[in-house]
Amino acid sequence: MNSIDIAAITVPHFVLRFRSLRPKGLSLAFPCNDRGCVDMDALGDGLLRSYLYARAVIGAEYDRPSVELSLR
Repeated sequence: MNSIDIAAITVPHFVLRFRSLRPKGLSLAFPCNDRGCVDMDALGDGLLRSYLYARAVIGAEYDRPSVELSLR
């Protein structure tokens, strides 16, 4: 018999997505709550550096971020 984790299905997960302003640039996404708040203490060193960098270059390399529903 197969079981389904109902909690995992019904709890929404969100990401804060920074879309690149460059035609072939990659977007960056970080876990957040439904209001776009990222728990920086929960990010590893690499993700934290990327998050702080993306915030610092909004308008130059990345568009303003948007909160999106995650498919994880």
